[in-house]
Amino acid sequence: MEAKTNGYVMLTKLIDEFKLESIYAPENLNEIKITRTEIHRPGLPLTGFFDYFDPERIQILGRVESIYLEKLSPEERYSKIRAFMEKKPVCIIIARDLTPFPEMTEMAKEFGIPFFTTSISTNSFVSSIIASLNVHLAPTITRHGVLVEVYGLGILMLGDSGIGKSETAIELIKRGHRLIADDAVEISKVSEKTLVGKAPEIIRYYMELRGIGIVDIRRIFGIGSVKESEKIQLIVKLEPWVEGKLYDRMGLENENYNILGLDIPAITIPVRPGRNLAVILEIAAMNARLKLQGYNTAEEFNKKLEQIYKG
Repeated sequence: MEAKTNGYVMLTKLIDEFKLESIYAPENLNEIKITRTEIHRPGLPLTGFFDYFDPERIQILGRVESIYLEKLSPEERYSKIRAFMEKKPVCIIIARDLTPFPEMTEMAKEFGIPFFTTSISTNSFVSSIIASLNVHLAPTITRHGVLVEVYGLGILMLGDSGIGKSETAIELIKRGHRLIADDAVEISKVSEKTLVGKAPEIIRYYMELRGIGIVDIRRIFGIGSVKESEKIQLIVKLEPWVEGKLYDRMGLENENYNILGLDIPAITIPVRPGRNLAVILEIAAMNARLKLQGYNTAEEFNKKLEQIYKG
């Protein structure tokens, strides 16, 4: 399935998310879309350097830009601000609750530029809004599977319909773990190292159990049994048990599963009657967490075997 991007996030969504205070909001505010994950500190543009300037990026002014403009003569400050505002940036935000220059407010109204302020420090706001934009505008793909959180680890179960993914998830929920998505999992690449999964809104917190139908996990098991999203840190591929097939019994084979260009650690679990998949997934989650902490049980055991044979 081909990856897609959300394309844009409405500016009003970011305004609500960060509780931005309005200095000037144009009439078309509800129609303005943000399409760039990058933001811009316009220090150089305020000096007159506009090479590579992208007006589609949110412009964030902090103490450095404010002090620079304060030191200019009124005439020069007006000229620099006007040259900047004429580029019609998609939005301007002043951090630290700094007082906006009157010239900038006037020109925001003249050019119809959304103008806001926040009390958050500049560096903190920059990192927070970039993280938010990376989530909103991340490349996204939908996969058939079940995503659960087990001991704080996001596990994506993949396998053919009817293999037992939902039933395993129900047993895990009964054991105190949490459901993120059943049947369809929306997977977003929010950074070069991280995939985050969630359910499409229409089926969020619901599960389909053959013979019973659709059940509301949040209402049956409580709010603590569900979670809106989770990082995907382990892929578990469920497949029917095949007699005679050699399955990894030591755990020395490192398997990965590629999603959106990222290799995620994966294991293959054969399914047959009598196997308690929920318990197996709990052990898999704990073992994966040990690996993340730098301890590989299989490798340590193999070293002990080698020492015995050498001795």
